[in-house]
Amino acid sequence: MQIKNNIILALDLTTLPEALQVADDVSEYIDTIKIGYPLVLAEGLECIHILKEEFNCKVIADFKVADIPKTNQKITDLTFQADADAIIVHGFTGRDSVKATLVSAENYNRDVFLVTEMSHPGAEIFMRNVSEDIALMGLDMGISNYVAPSTKLDRLKRIRGIVGDDSFIISPGVGVQGGDPASTLNYADALIIGRSIYTADNPKQALQSIIYSIKQ
Repeated sequence: MQIKNNIILALDLTTLPEALQVADDVSEYIDTIKIGYPLVLAEGLECIHILKEEFNCKVIADFKVADIPKTNQKITDLTFQADADAIIVHGFTGRDSVKATLVSAENYNRDVFLVTEMSHPGAEIFMRNVSEDIALMGLDMGISNYVAPSTKLDRLKRIRGIVGDDSFIISPGVGVQGGDPASTLNYADALIIGRSIYTADNPKQALQSIIYSIKQ
């Protein structure tokens, strides 16, 4: 997946007009948007298609799918039917649950991103101990897209070492959570950035500053 300026805009907002305004402000610099439950629960799955139509962009559905296989497949089918280009799924639920999402992605010719470890401090309690096993499982299953945290560069580097240079890693936690854009891109292929952009007084200027910092 090619991502303009190596930045994915995370629109974790709860109204479609606000999301459309932020996306419009920065549309010349981004071509990939990530949305999650806040926007979809407030506005419905149709917001995926609306964003794609309005901005001719790719949309990643960050639903962190984590259920039994049959439920996972239903969630993933509905997400791809709503026109999402990719969906983010958890790996800790095991091979069979992840496999269900892969079957759906193959049927719709879309992508799955596997979460190895999350960016918030609480992930240290349980996820850190299994993140490398999740990455190894994903590699064994033929998965090529992963999520790993920018807030823990040592963990991100370790995940990259496991999945290899041919895999595609997107990394959350840049900005408000403390992740550094340029350092993260030493190991990740794209940054997931939300609050640093959409809470800024001038989202376009905030994004320009991030892009400038990466290129220095």
